[in-house]
Amino acid sequence: MNENRYPTARDLATAPWRTSTRSQTSNCVEVAPLRTGPAAVALRDSKDRGGPVLLFNRAGWLGFITGAKNGQFDLN
Repeated sequence: MNENRYPTARDLATAPWRTSTRSQTSNCVEVAPLRTGPAAVALRDSKDRGGPVLLFNRAGWLGFITGAKNGQFDLN
C-alpha cells in the first residue's frame, strides 16, 4: 500500500483481520492494522465482511477505544 493513498478494496480484502476473543457470536466486529497510508486501522462488522469499513488514523483509533471503554457508545 502506498503511503499517500487510502486502502483499496483489495488492500482491505487481504488485510490481517481479527476478531476479539471476547466477542459474542452474533455481536462481533473485526479489526485490521493497516501498514501504510493515512489510515492506520480498519474496522468492520463480522457479519457483513463485504460491507462498509471504518478507517481510523492512530489518534482517531485511540479516541475510539477510549470512548468504547468509557461507555461513550453504549445504547442503554
